[in-house]
Amino acid sequence: MKAVRFHEYGDPSVLRLEDVEVPVPGVGEVRIRVAATSFNSVDGNIRGGFMQGPIPVVLPHTPGIDVAGTVDVLGEGVEGLAVGERVVGFLPMDKPGAAAEYVLAPAAVLTAAPTSIPLADAAALPLVGLTAWQALFDHAKLRAGQRVLINGAGGAVGGHAVQHAKNAGAHVIATASPRSREQVKAAGADEVIDHTTTSLSDAVSEPVDVVLNLAPIAPAQLAALPALIRPGGVLVNTTVWMPAPSDEERDVRGIDLFVNSDAAQLAQLVALVDSGQLRVDVAERVPLADLPGLHARAADGAVHGKAVIVAPTA
Repeated sequence: MKAVRFHEYGDPSVLRLEDVEVPVPGVGEVRIRVAATSFNSVDGNIRGGFMQGPIPVVLPHTPGIDVAGTVDVLGEGVEGLAVGERVVGFLPMDKPGAAAEYVLAPAAVLTAAPTSIPLADAAALPLVGLTAWQALFDHAKLRAGQRVLINGAGGAVGGHAVQHAKNAGAHVIATASPRSREQVKAAGADEVIDHTTTSLSDAVSEPVDVVLNLAPIAPAQLAALPALIRPGGVLVNTTVWMPAPSDEERDVRGIDLFVNSDAAQLAQLVALVDSGQLRVDVAERVPLADLPGLHARAADGAVHGKAVIVAPTA
Protein backbone atom coordinates (compact mmCIF):
# COMPACT_ATOMS: atom_id res chain seq x y z
CA MET A 1 0.00 0.00 0.00
CA LYS A 2 0.96 3.64 -0.31
CA ALA A 3 1.76 5.66 2.81
CA VAL A 4 3.46 8.94 3.57
CA ARG A 5 6.16 8.55 6.22
CA PHE A 6 9.14 10.34 7.70
CA HIS A 7 12.28 8.47 8.78
CA GLU A 8 13.78 11.39 10.67
CA TYR A 9 12.48 14.56 12.26
CA GLY A 10 12.77 17.74 10.26
CA ASP A 11 11.12 20.13 7.85
CA PRO A 12 8.44 18.98 5.37
CA SER A 13 11.08 17.61 3.01
CA VAL A 14 11.49 14.55 5.28
CA LEU A 15 8.03 13.30 4.22
CA ARG A 16 8.08 10.58 1.55
CA LEU A 17 5.38 8.66 -0.29
CA GLU A 18 6.41 5.02 0.02
CA ASP A 19 5.25 1.46 -0.56
CA VAL A 20 4.78 -0.31 2.76
CA GLU A 21 3.25 -3.57 3.95
CA VAL A 22 -0.49 -3.62 4.59
CA PRO A 23 -0.87 -3.80 8.40
CA VAL A 24 -2.54 -6.73 10.16
CA PRO A 25 -4.90 -5.95 13.06
CA GLY A 26 -4.14 -7.32 16.48
CA VAL A 27 -6.47 -8.06 19.37
CA GLY A 28 -9.06 -5.30 19.75
CA GLU A 29 -8.01 -3.58 16.51
CA VAL A 30 -9.59 -3.11 13.12
CA ARG A 31 -8.03 -2.33 9.78
CA ILE A 32 -9.60 0.62 8.00
CA ARG A 33 -9.55 1.31 4.29
CA VAL A 34 -8.82 5.02 4.53
CA ALA A 35 -11.04 7.48 2.73
CA ALA A 36 -9.20 10.47 4.18
CA THR A 37 -7.26 11.89 7.08
CA SER A 38 -6.84 15.58 7.84
CA PHE A 39 -4.05 18.02 8.55
CA ASN A 40 -3.72 19.38 12.08
CA SER A 41 -1.01 21.70 13.34
CA VAL A 42 0.17 19.01 15.74
CA ASP A 43 1.12 16.89 12.69
CA GLY A 44 3.73 19.48 11.77
CA ASN A 45 4.97 19.68 15.36
CA ILE A 46 5.34 15.90 15.57
CA ARG A 47 7.17 15.77 12.22
CA GLY A 48 9.47 18.59 13.33
CA GLY A 49 10.47 16.71 16.48
CA PHE A 50 8.92 19.22 18.87
CA MET A 51 6.56 16.73 20.55
CA GLN A 52 8.94 13.88 21.36
CA GLY A 53 8.20 14.15 25.08
CA PRO A 54 4.39 13.99 25.10
CA ILE A 55 4.04 12.08 21.80
CA PRO A 56 6.96 9.62 21.41
CA VAL A 57 6.42 8.14 17.95
CA VAL A 58 8.48 5.30 16.47
CA LEU A 59 10.34 6.13 13.27
CA PRO A 60 9.56 5.76 10.45
CA HIS A 61 6.20 7.34 11.28
CA THR A 62 3.06 7.92 9.25
CA PRO A 63 1.19 11.12 10.23
CA GLY A 64 -2.57 11.56 10.26
CA ILE A 65 -4.43 11.53 13.59
CA ASP A 66 -7.94 11.78 12.17
CA VAL A 67 -9.40 8.99 10.07
CA ALA A 68 -12.55 8.41 8.07
CA GLY A 69 -12.95 5.20 6.14
CA THR A 70 -14.44 1.75 5.87
CA VAL A 71 -13.80 -1.21 8.16
CA ASP A 72 -11.76 -3.73 6.16
CA VAL A 73 -10.71 -6.46 8.63
CA LEU A 74 -11.70 -7.14 12.24
CA GLY A 75 -9.08 -8.18 14.76
CA GLU A 76 -9.66 -10.79 17.44
CA GLY A 77 -12.20 -9.84 20.07
CA VAL A 78 -13.73 -6.90 18.20
CA GLU A 79 -17.47 -6.60 18.64
CA GLY A 80 -19.97 -3.96 17.61
CA LEU A 81 -18.31 -3.24 14.26
CA ALA A 82 -18.77 -4.94 10.89
CA VAL A 83 -16.68 -5.20 7.75
CA GLY A 84 -17.86 -2.54 5.32
CA GLU A 85 -19.05 -0.16 8.05
CA ARG A 86 -18.19 3.52 7.50
CA VAL A 87 -16.39 4.85 10.56
CA VAL A 88 -14.60 7.90 11.87
CA GLY A 89 -12.09 8.16 14.69
CA PHE A 90 -9.30 9.99 16.50
CA LEU A 91 -6.27 7.68 16.37
CA PRO A 92 -3.63 7.31 19.10
CA MET A 93 -1.15 10.13 18.48
CA ASP A 94 1.92 7.96 19.09
CA LYS A 95 0.93 5.22 16.62
CA PRO A 96 1.07 5.10 12.79
CA GLY A 97 -1.49 7.48 11.36
CA ALA A 98 -3.94 7.54 8.49
CA ALA A 99 -1.88 9.21 5.75
CA ALA A 100 -2.01 5.83 4.02
CA GLU A 101 -4.32 3.53 2.12
CA TYR A 102 -4.91 1.40 5.23
CA VAL A 103 -4.49 2.07 8.94
CA LEU A 104 -4.99 0.11 12.15
CA ALA A 105 -7.22 1.57 14.85
CA PRO A 106 -8.31 0.42 18.29
CA ALA A 107 -11.96 -0.48 17.88
CA ALA A 108 -12.72 1.54 21.01
CA VAL A 109 -11.87 4.89 19.35
CA LEU A 110 -14.22 4.44 16.39
CA THR A 111 -17.81 5.45 15.84
CA ALA A 112 -20.15 5.42 12.86
CA ALA A 113 -19.36 8.17 10.38
CA PRO A 114 -21.85 10.94 9.58
CA THR A 115 -24.24 10.06 6.78
CA SER A 116 -25.04 13.64 5.75
CA ILE A 117 -21.58 14.60 4.47
CA PRO A 118 -19.05 12.83 2.21
CA LEU A 119 -17.05 10.17 4.04
CA ALA A 120 -13.74 11.87 3.22
CA ASP A 121 -14.98 15.18 4.68
CA ALA A 122 -15.78 13.40 7.95
CA ALA A 123 -12.01 13.21 8.55
CA ALA A 124 -12.18 16.94 9.35
CA LEU A 125 -14.28 16.27 12.45
CA PRO A 126 -12.56 14.23 15.20
CA LEU A 127 -9.61 16.19 16.58
CA VAL A 128 -10.96 19.71 16.12
CA GLY A 129 -14.48 18.76 17.14
CA LEU A 130 -13.36 16.98 20.30
CA THR A 131 -10.96 19.80 21.19
CA ALA A 132 -13.72 22.39 21.04
CA TRP A 133 -16.24 20.18 22.87
CA GLN A 134 -13.88 19.20 25.68
CA ALA A 135 -12.64 22.77 26.13
CA LEU A 136 -16.11 24.25 26.49
CA PHE A 137 -18.01 21.53 28.30
CA ASP A 138 -15.58 19.17 30.07
CA HIS A 139 -13.28 21.94 31.32
CA ALA A 140 -15.10 25.29 31.19
CA LYS A 141 -18.53 23.78 32.07
CA LEU A 142 -20.14 26.34 29.76
CA ARG A 143 -23.83 27.00 30.42
CA ALA A 144 -26.64 28.88 28.73
CA GLY A 145 -26.57 32.60 29.38
CA GLN A 146 -22.84 32.80 29.98
CA ARG A 147 -20.47 35.01 28.01
CA VAL A 148 -17.55 33.33 26.26
CA LEU A 149 -14.58 34.87 24.45
CA ILE A 150 -13.08 32.59 21.78
CA ASN A 151 -9.66 33.89 20.77
CA GLY A 152 -8.63 32.48 17.41
CA ALA A 153 -12.13 31.67 16.23
CA GLY A 154 -11.13 31.74 12.56
CA GLY A 155 -9.37 28.38 12.74
CA ALA A 156 -10.91 24.93 12.49
CA VAL A 157 -11.22 24.42 16.26
CA GLY A 158 -12.59 27.93 16.61
CA GLY A 159 -15.29 27.30 14.05
CA HIS A 160 -16.52 24.31 16.02
CA ALA A 161 -16.22 26.15 19.33
CA VAL A 162 -18.35 29.05 18.10
CA GLN A 163 -21.05 26.64 16.92
CA HIS A 164 -21.02 24.63 20.16
CA ALA A 165 -21.11 27.72 22.36
CA LYS A 166 -23.96 29.29 20.41
CA ASN A 167 -25.92 26.02 20.41
CA ALA A 168 -25.45 25.93 24.20
CA GLY A 169 -27.10 29.34 24.55
CA ALA A 170 -23.98 31.36 25.34
CA HIS A 171 -23.19 34.90 24.18
CA VAL A 172 -20.19 34.39 21.89
CA ILE A 173 -17.47 36.97 21.37
CA ALA A 174 -14.98 35.80 18.76
CA THR A 175 -11.68 37.18 17.54
CA ALA A 176 -10.69 36.55 13.94
CA SER A 177 -8.90 38.11 11.01
CA PRO A 178 -10.82 40.05 8.36
CA ARG A 179 -10.42 37.02 6.07
CA SER A 180 -12.36 34.83 8.52
CA ARG A 181 -14.92 37.37 9.74
CA GLU A 182 -17.90 36.25 7.65
CA GLN A 183 -17.25 32.57 8.31
CA VAL A 184 -17.09 33.17 12.07
CA LYS A 185 -20.24 35.27 11.94
CA ALA A 186 -22.01 32.53 10.00
CA ALA A 187 -20.97 30.01 12.66
CA GLY A 188 -23.03 32.00 15.16
CA ALA A 189 -20.76 34.54 16.85
CA ASP A 190 -22.66 37.44 18.41
CA GLU A 191 -19.62 39.72 18.20
CA VAL A 192 -16.60 39.37 15.90
CA ILE A 193 -13.49 41.33 16.83
CA ASP A 194 -10.72 42.00 14.31
CA HIS A 195 -7.62 40.86 16.18
CA THR A 196 -5.38 42.68 13.70
CA THR A 197 -6.69 46.08 14.85
CA THR A 198 -8.11 45.50 18.34
CA SER A 199 -6.34 44.19 21.44
CA LEU A 200 -7.98 41.50 23.53
CA SER A 201 -8.36 43.88 26.48
CA ASP A 202 -10.31 46.27 24.24
CA ALA A 203 -12.37 43.48 22.70
CA VAL A 204 -14.36 42.80 25.86
CA SER A 205 -16.68 45.56 27.09
CA GLU A 206 -17.66 43.63 30.22
CA PRO A 207 -16.18 40.55 31.90
CA VAL A 208 -16.80 37.11 30.42
CA ASP A 209 -17.35 33.79 32.16
CA VAL A 210 -15.08 31.78 29.90
CA VAL A 211 -12.08 32.52 27.70
CA LEU A 212 -11.02 29.87 25.22
CA ASN A 213 -7.59 30.68 23.84
CA LEU A 214 -6.80 28.88 20.59
CA ALA A 215 -4.14 31.27 19.29
CA PRO A 216 -0.34 31.28 19.80
CA ILE A 217 -0.32 34.72 21.45
CA ALA A 218 2.58 36.40 23.22
CA PRO A 219 3.18 35.43 26.87
CA ALA A 220 2.19 38.90 28.06
CA GLN A 221 -1.11 38.66 26.21
CA LEU A 222 -1.81 35.24 27.70
CA ALA A 223 -0.99 36.54 31.18
CA ALA A 224 -3.52 39.36 30.72
CA LEU A 225 -6.46 37.08 29.90
CA PRO A 226 -7.59 36.29 33.50
CA ALA A 227 -8.33 39.99 34.01
CA LEU A 228 -11.06 39.70 31.36
CA ILE A 229 -12.83 36.92 33.29
CA ARG A 230 -15.33 37.47 36.08
CA PRO A 231 -14.61 35.88 39.51
CA GLY A 232 -15.20 32.14 39.41
CA GLY A 233 -14.63 31.97 35.67
CA VAL A 234 -12.33 29.81 33.58
CA LEU A 235 -9.53 30.25 31.04
CA VAL A 236 -8.98 27.19 28.83
CA ASN A 237 -5.77 27.32 26.83
CA THR A 238 -4.82 24.99 23.97
CA THR A 239 -1.31 26.37 23.42
CA VAL A 240 0.08 23.99 26.01
CA TRP A 241 3.70 25.09 25.61
CA MET A 242 2.60 28.26 27.50
CA PRO A 243 0.80 27.24 30.72
CA ALA A 244 -2.55 28.89 31.33
CA PRO A 245 -2.38 31.56 34.05
CA SER A 246 -4.81 31.65 36.97
CA ASP A 247 -5.94 34.37 39.38
CA GLU A 248 -6.42 32.61 42.71
CA GLU A 249 -7.56 35.75 44.53
CA ARG A 250 -10.51 36.06 42.14
CA ASP A 251 -11.02 32.28 41.77
CA VAL A 252 -10.25 32.38 38.05
CA ARG A 253 -8.92 29.00 37.00
CA GLY A 254 -6.44 28.45 34.18
CA ILE A 255 -6.66 25.07 32.46
CA ASP A 256 -4.32 23.62 29.84
CA LEU A 257 -6.17 21.38 27.41
CA PHE A 258 -4.68 18.30 25.78
CA VAL A 259 -7.45 16.68 23.78
CA ASN A 260 -8.45 13.06 24.44
CA SER A 261 -9.88 10.54 22.02
CA ASP A 262 -13.45 9.78 23.12
CA ALA A 263 -15.68 7.69 20.88
CA ALA A 264 -18.83 8.48 22.87
CA GLN A 265 -18.28 12.21 22.53
CA LEU A 266 -17.40 11.79 18.88
CA ALA A 267 -20.70 9.96 18.37
CA GLN A 268 -22.44 13.00 19.88
CA LEU A 269 -20.67 15.24 17.38
CA VAL A 270 -21.66 12.94 14.51
CA ALA A 271 -25.28 13.17 15.66
CA LEU A 272 -25.04 16.98 15.67
CA VAL A 273 -23.64 16.92 12.13
CA ASP A 274 -26.42 14.67 10.88
CA SER A 275 -29.10 16.76 12.60
CA GLY A 276 -27.80 19.93 10.96
CA GLN A 277 -26.68 21.52 14.24
CA LEU A 278 -22.95 21.29 13.48
CA ARG A 279 -21.33 22.23 10.19
CA VAL A 280 -18.07 20.61 9.08
CA ASP A 281 -16.17 23.03 6.86
CA VAL A 282 -13.53 21.68 4.48
CA ALA A 283 -11.40 24.27 2.72
CA GLU A 284 -9.46 21.90 0.47
CA ARG A 285 -9.11 18.24 -0.42
CA VAL A 286 -5.53 17.16 -1.12
CA PRO A 287 -4.36 13.87 -2.69
CA LEU A 288 -2.21 11.71 -0.43
CA ALA A 289 0.80 12.18 -2.71
CA ASP A 290 0.61 15.95 -2.15
CA LEU A 291 0.78 15.77 1.65
CA PRO A 292 4.45 16.92 1.78
CA GLY A 293 3.47 20.04 -0.14
CA LEU A 294 0.59 20.68 2.25
CA HIS A 295 2.99 20.47 5.20
CA ALA A 296 5.29 22.93 3.44
CA ARG A 297 2.46 25.38 2.81
CA ALA A 298 1.33 25.07 6.42
CA ALA A 299 4.87 25.80 7.62
CA ASP A 300 4.74 29.00 5.55
CA GLY A 301 1.37 29.98 7.03
CA ALA A 302 -0.33 29.48 3.67
CA VAL A 303 -3.00 26.96 4.72
CA HIS A 304 -6.29 28.57 5.69
CA GLY A 305 -9.19 26.43 6.83
CA LYS A 306 -9.38 22.69 7.23
CA ALA A 307 -7.62 20.45 4.72
CA VAL A 308 -8.43 16.76 4.28
CA ILE A 309 -5.97 14.36 2.65
CA VAL A 310 -7.73 11.92 0.39
CA ALA A 311 -6.37 8.39 0.02
CA PRO A 312 -6.07 6.79 -3.43
CA THR A 313 -9.15 4.89 -4.52
CA ALA A 314 -8.84 1.23 -5.41
